[in-house]
Amino acid sequence: MVSTGITPSGIFHIGHIREILTGDMLTRAALDAGMEVEMIFIIDTADPLRKVYDFLAPEFENYIGHPIGAIPAPDGAGKPSEGGNYGEHFLSPFVEALKLIGVEPRLVDNYQSYLEGRFNPAIRTFIDKREQAREIIERVSGRELEDDWFPFNPVGSDGSMDGVVVVGHDWPVIHWRDSLGVEGSCDLSQTGVFHGKLPWRLDWPAKWAWLGVTCEPFGKDHGAAGGSYDTGSELSALLDYEAPLPLTYEWIQLKGMGAMSSSSGITIGPLEALRLVPPEILRYLIARNKTNRHIDFDTGDALIELADEYEHLLGRVAQEGDVMAGDLKRRQKVAWEVDRAQIRLSQVKRGTQPELEATSVSFRHLAMLAQIRESDDDIWGSLHSSGHLATPQPSTTLAKRLSCIRVWIGSEHFPEGFRLRIQSQPSAAALENVTPQAREYLSALAAELAHCEWSTDSINNAIRKLAIEYEIVLRQAFILLYWIFLDQHYGPKMASLLFELPRSEVVALLGGVVTE
Repeated sequence: MVSTGITPSGIFHIGHIREILTGDMLTRAALDAGMEVEMIFIIDTADPLRKVYDFLAPEFENYIGHPIGAIPAPDGAGKPSEGGNYGEHFLSPFVEALKLIGVEPRLVDNYQSYLEGRFNPAIRTFIDKREQAREIIERVSGRELEDDWFPFNPVGSDGSMDGVVVVGHDWPVIHWRDSLGVEGSCDLSQTGVFHGKLPWRLDWPAKWAWLGVTCEPFGKDHGAAGGSYDTGSELSALLDYEAPLPLTYEWIQLKGMGAMSSSSGITIGPLEALRLVPPEILRYLIARNKTNRHIDFDTGDALIELADEYEHLLGRVAQEGDVMAGDLKRRQKVAWEVDRAQIRLSQVKRGTQPELEATSVSFRHLAMLAQIRESDDDIWGSLHSSGHLATPQPSTTLAKRLSCIRVWIGSEHFPEGFRLRIQSQPSAAALENVTPQAREYLSALAAELAHCEWSTDSINNAIRKLAIEYEIVLRQAFILLYWIFLDQHYGPKMASLLFELPRSEVVALLGGVVTE
């Protein structure tokens, strides 16, 4: 049983994806190895609302300490709504995003689990062995617990668990006094009612025991020395259960801004990310990195580089086919297996072959086309005529990829360095780069392009052949053309760019430079 989980206390961000995708990839690898395994996703809706976050109105002050599975969702102004559930409000978009990246675990609602009495055996054990539990927590964590500490947090008269003190117990009844001075009791044998919950360091091993968890990835904060995993692994022994195999992962950081955090505002939501990044490339971002390495999530230039890396690796793995690993040296065999595993785990649907058509058109090339042509059909027609597509219509994967790219181009995340500004007449900066020698070269190039076959190969050959003939360094020839067509010194492959423009406009712009 592979377990992951989260507390839906606020807006989810892409950093939360690492845990669930790590769990998903563990599950897939186990299934591929012939093991029986299930993945669960625990939604910690029994956790209390801890503060009024920036996105909440002051009215939520009344719900601090209440389980988030029992408080209203915020409305558009951040105020408590008449209907809806706080936990579901923030969880639903995240679950939708998980489906888009091929992750559909069994959902376990913690609040509902308490209502059903699932935690009762662990609660009773921890109460009976509370001195042992106290000793473990204090010794392992290095912090002293309050004198009135009790291994169960009851709900008080106002619905909050904050400030509630246990004053007596006689299983299954627990007597308490809340912060208002009100005294009361709860009978844990009565199901269908939320009576309270275990403190986090006890709640976690209790979940392992009743769910049968054998492996769980979690963030480095839980895995730190004296952290909740260290205490949980010893506390689980009180439940006669062996702690699951841990897998600690590093954070995902937003490039240049630090670790993502909903409370600090450093965040990109999963659905927002999936509008920018194709799901297989987002999965590859996780698959390519060891869990002990932090990940920089960059929606700018590095997104192109990540896509290029994925496409190159996919093409190489496909070309190698089912090469016999036995023919390779040990180090080569390990690298070969890692490459194949990264591609396999990057696919949205387990067991499917990756669509090579999507990578026959690079992310970089598609980003260029999306800026030149407004119509998707024009893009598919261009790709078909250039030989990138075997058929006039694309695969579903490629169509979705173009949709992501169009959203990316229209967003604040698109890097200005990749934004194309096709010129209709030569700029002053372009003319400054035109020497008499370059003018002769451009005149000859215009004449050649006016009559050659209009293909990327022919255009590229003309640029290179004439540069040699007129003794112009090839790099300088390309820089000159970038200035003329884009008013900058760099850009996409020049031959690919010119192929997408009307021949008449290309020749006319070159002629305009020559006659200036």
